[in-house]
Amino acid sequence: MEVTARAPGKIILAGEHAVVHGYTAVASSIDLYTVVSLRLRSEDEDTVKLKLNDIGLDFSWSVGRIKEVLSHLGSPFSSTPTSCSLETIKSLATLVDEQSFPETKIGLASGVYAFLWLYTSILGFKPATVTVSSELPVGAGLGSSAAYCVSLSAALLALSDSVKLDVSQKGWSTFKETEAELVNKWAFEGEKIIHGRPSGVDNSVSTFGNVIKFKSGVMTRVDSNMPLKMLITNTKVGRDTKALVANVSARKSRHPDAMCSVLNAIEAISDEWSTIIQSHAVDDLYLSANEEKLGELMEMNQGLLLSIGVSHASIENVLQTSMKYKLASKLTGAGGGGCVLTLLPTHISGEVINKLVEELGSFGFQCFSAGIGGKGVQISFDHSS
Repeated sequence: MEVTARAPGKIILAGEHAVVHGYTAVASSIDLYTVVSLRLRSEDEDTVKLKLNDIGLDFSWSVGRIKEVLSHLGSPFSSTPTSCSLETIKSLATLVDEQSFPETKIGLASGVYAFLWLYTSILGFKPATVTVSSELPVGAGLGSSAAYCVSLSAALLALSDSVKLDVSQKGWSTFKETEAELVNKWAFEGEKIIHGRPSGVDNSVSTFGNVIKFKSGVMTRVDSNMPLKMLITNTKVGRDTKALVANVSARKSRHPDAMCSVLNAIEAISDEWSTIIQSHAVDDLYLSANEEKLGELMEMNQGLLLSIGVSHASIENVLQTSMKYKLASKLTGAGGGGCVLTLLPTHISGEVINKLVEELGSFGFQCFSAGIGGKGVQISFDHSS
């Protein structure tokens, strides 16, 4: 039997950077997914294989070698999400170093550490093949690592003793609330291996879907009632998130009163975003009016983000291009490159979208059309495998 899990990426609709200083941010799932397929192998095959399709990397370890290096874990303990110790990280590094890992992709090694930790912690030392594919670009601020950890945790838990799923059900199905919480907690442990001190927002959005408000470590789930669609433009410009956050903090220390006003304004935008998307559209006119309000909020948010120093020439190119088509845009995530959101109103024609995508493509940018606020992690079973 093969189990497949898929988990969505995420975008920040409003409040990036302000959230670091204790203000509200609003994040949403998008219908672009990371998919993990897991097939247990017969005991005599004695290997655990990891295939990362999108980056062309394959890994294989003998179960005996994994047991030898990680024997101190005493796993599995699937019902008790546990943090990976520094001692275990060193053991995981030994297993990864034994593989032929290309130097140009060494930055992805932490994702393999996370795989080995989650796999052995949840399933123990069973031979299997795990295949990962994704629609999400890596390092673009769309929650690719969280979607990876969530879908991986979901697939592993589906074959553990900690969740009870109807394996006869056809198509995609969701976890019960308590089981989704378990998926989320394990995914967070994977995120900690990859990022050190993640906020937990990305994995929560990927697990539960829809929209989440986040303030001072407290997450509140928001039910969106608007069928919104965004054009996500990946500028492909890398950025140093830590440096951008540090620069905003430095500006806040130099101009405390002005920055306090800016951050308060950003929080007001976040609060209004969550209020609007929870309202039920009584007719097309009402929906169009709400889309116009959201577009204005995006423009104001972008102006404020520009004022705190996190925009970039590539982002401004997207803004100016979308403005030609009277469409509102803002950066999402850390800024300094990365991705830009453009709101696609329900009345916009496919022809206009195609022209915009073509023009943005001329800059070397990559565009994705995505619905926001959809379902979180889902699971399916294939008995023919």
